[in-house]
Amino acid sequence: MGQPRGVLAAGGLNRLTLREQVLDALRTAITSGELRPGSDLGEGELAERSGVSRGTVREALRFLQQSRLVSGDARGKLQVHRATQREIAEIFSVRGALEGHAVQTIVALPDRRSRVERLRAALPPETLDGDFTTHMNLDLAFHERLTELSGNATLLDNWRLLEDRMRIVFFSTGVTQPVPIMARTHHWPIVEAIEVGDAERARRTVHLHMNEASQIWAPDIEITPA
Repeated sequence: MGQPRGVLAAGGLNRLTLREQVLDALRTAITSGELRPGSDLGEGELAERSGVSRGTVREALRFLQQSRLVSGDARGKLQVHRATQREIAEIFSVRGALEGHAVQTIVALPDRRSRVERLRAALPPETLDGDFTTHMNLDLAFHERLTELSGNATLLDNWRLLEDRMRIVFFSTGVTQPVPIMARTHHWPIVEAIEVGDAERARRTVHLHMNEASQIWAPDIEITPA
């Protein structure tokens, strides 16, 4: 495993909330791509690099394993989780259901047009200048905003519960450059369908978007069209 940087560097942790800080540091390193899927997570090395006890690191890794950001082999060796194609397809399918419900909800709201304007402001850029992680973050920010604008707090909570696993998806297949589906053109049809007040069209547009994304990151698995 490469030497941890940034959030994992020794001295970068708040000693008053050490357990939470170690967990947050490891989660951030994984979900930002600093630690890539398949990276070994040696308990002793992480403890030494972070300047904390092995027990503190062990607790953090146990939580991350329960969250499916970390996985272990038969010998108990831990690594950053690498999502399988089946997992990737399932996550995009669930996102389609969540965000499909979100757009239908927005269409039915009396202040739909003002929400459309706020969603329009969250659209990612058309050009794909910049690195992969930047465009991944912009893409996820749009979809989070879409879900938030439904006004359904439970729906948003469930979307956010999936967010870390979505990031694992993006890093699991070795794609290192932004892909066209991250651009504004591929998100605009969702906004347009909401704007014209067509709930079914908006729902289907979201599902088509998720199907297209699934075929990029899990090309060998088909999602049943909604």
